[in-house]
Amino acid sequence: MSDRLPVTVIGGYLGSGKTTLVNHLLRNANGLRLAILVNEFGELAIDEDLIEATGDDIIAIAGGCVCCSFGYDLTAALLDLAKMNPRPDHILIEASGVAIPGSIVAAIGLLDNFFSDGVVVLADAETIRRLAVDTYMGDTVTRQLRDADIVLLNKTDLVDRDALEATKQWLNSQNPQARVVESVQGRVPPETVLESFLARVYTVGPHHEAANLGMLTLKPRGPIDVPALAHGLTDSRLGVIRAKGFVTSLAGEKKLIQVVGPRWQITDANNDVSDGIVCLGFKGKLNPDELSKLLLA
Repeated sequence: MSDRLPVTVIGGYLGSGKTTLVNHLLRNANGLRLAILVNEFGELAIDEDLIEATGDDIIAIAGGCVCCSFGYDLTAALLDLAKMNPRPDHILIEASGVAIPGSIVAAIGLLDNFFSDGVVVLADAETIRRLAVDTYMGDTVTRQLRDADIVLLNKTDLVDRDALEATKQWLNSQNPQARVVESVQGRVPPETVLESFLARVYTVGPHHEAANLGMLTLKPRGPIDVPALAHGLTDSRLGVIRAKGFVTSLAGEKKLIQVVGPRWQITDANNDVSDGIVCLGFKGKLNPDELSKLLLA
């Protein structure tokens, strides 16, 4: 299986809750080594009780996680992380509030030792629609949303249900392919936004569940059309947010499938792993019967 490092870009306008999400992920790392990259340390307020030591270029965080400043050279910072011993399991890039996530993903795509695990853009449920039409901020906000694989609609406790539903419909009009996940103070199951947590669920368990999210495992009975299955899992009608697992191709080769929102990826895998795909998605839409039809098709 590929040893490339997964990189997730966390975007969103100022005040949307990016740092709150990062602290939540660090508190629930469950033994995984996360590396956080930021332009400057001052832009990321890591909770003080998580910090073990600080240096000129790195902050050591409880549980083997680290935070690094990349300044203006993101590529060099990523390459340095790949040389660490032990290496991180997953890299998060917290983009600045005015950054366009797609530009960062393009830079990751130029590096052989990394792959983009998706773009998570946070949106403040109370202010996102107002910001999107602001003369100065609107273009940046809407471009960030268009780059998202997952939109984390944060601070949902600050608006009533009708306003929340209207905002979700508006978000869908901005980016029909993105999956919109509700949150309060950035608290979501970590596997919702990072594939390394979903991998841990597959190999170890247990997993977290939020009120509107559920999980199930698909078990293919034999060789399968892998690209067709991976593409099928991106169908928004199935309610899948993320999926990861192993299958056997029609040629008898073991493959790893990874899905985040509308995107999917297939890589070679070791033959000694068993077949099975963990799917995380919305309760009520994550239908075992409909998903099983993908295997039969």
